[in-house]
Amino acid sequence: MTGIGPVEPVDSSDSGASYDVIGTDGPRLTDRWSAWWRRMSPRARGITLGGTAIALLAAAVLVPRTLSTDRRPAPEHTPVPWPANVTAWRYLGPAGLPEPPGSRPTSGRFRFAVDVHGGPPVTLQVTGAAFPGLSAHALPAAFTVRPGTTRRITVEISVSDCSGLPLNADLPFLDVTLRNARAIQHHSFIFGRAYSRDLFRLLRGACAPTPAPQPGRPSGSAGSQNAD
Repeated sequence: MTGIGPVEPVDSSDSGASYDVIGTDGPRLTDRWSAWWRRMSPRARGITLGGTAIALLAAAVLVPRTLSTDRRPAPEHTPVPWPANVTAWRYLGPAGLPEPPGSRPTSGRFRFAVDVHGGPPVTLQVTGAAFPGLSAHALPAAFTVRPGTTRRITVEISVSDCSGLPLNADLPFLDVTLRNARAIQHHSFIFGRAYSRDLFRLLRGACAPTPAPQPGRPSGSAGSQNAD
């Protein structure tokens, strides 16, 4: 029969051998959480669970919104347009001006429509009517047109000096000052044949030479002579 001797300890001084201890197991996080949870009262546990649920819900709502906001491209800066680039004039026809019977007309009124297509409001003032010897002003003198709207105005043109005025010409224009939030511009708006025809009807009436009166025919009857 074979016997078994006494069990020697690992670090037995008799064997002269020893083993290094590489590490020791400390309490794990789950173990600490379980011990902490068991020590809490039922009320404390309910409060903790409720607070955790609220925090998770808030994170689920706010985090995607924050990410989408961060990815949104910054809006591009749109410059304010020049007033002359967004303003258009259209000729509508003569408005007339009462004149005393038998007088030569020296003023006329003309109707226009003014459009502003975009940007801030544009304030306009008519300053001239193409040729020296003519003066022009709008009624009222200065007016404002808001973007996306049309305003109808009347321009009165007066003849002050006939010397050098053409009695017929193509494409007459109006000189206008335009102002918006970006700049003040001086611009000339050219109109077509309808305005040209109506304007030069005024000029011819004011400046065409008056025909000289025709000499009157002699009046009276010729005498007759009877022969016996």
